Amino acid sequence: MLTLKKSFSIAASKEKVWHALTEPEQIKRYFFGTDTVTDWQVGSPVFFRGVWDGKAYEDKGTVLEHVPFTKLKYNYWSSFSTKPDLPENYANISYLLEEKDGQTIFTVVQDGIDTEELLKHSEGNWTMVINGLKELVEN
Repeated sequence: MLTLKKSFSIAASKEKVWHALTEPEQIKRYFFGTDTVTDWQVGSPVFFRGVWDGKAYEDKGTVLEHVPFTKLKYNYWSSFSTKPDLPENYANISYLLEEKDGQTIFTVVQDGIDTEELLKHSEGNWTMVINGLKELVEN
């Protein structure tokens, strides 16, 4: 299994970035129009719902860690994967925030990636998502 780790510098406060990462109406603006349903409390379910290429999806997971303005971690299963909805088919996704020189360093970590091809696909998706997040919070 492979792990993706990407860091981005964002010209906004940790608080502003955190709100964009955790508020459903903000998430929808940069995360492919996804509707996010969760309270972000540890142990709570998290659902990501929407339509992609004309096909409805519901991805899901459970909140594993929640340290306001610092770290958010959840596990994740995609309805687009060819794998059954079983615990061993969930990835872990972490958002890490650190303030440095007036910027927020945002790091995303995703594990459970099977192949280099899927790693590149995830990297491309995360780059699009984070660029949208940057545009949202920097303007």
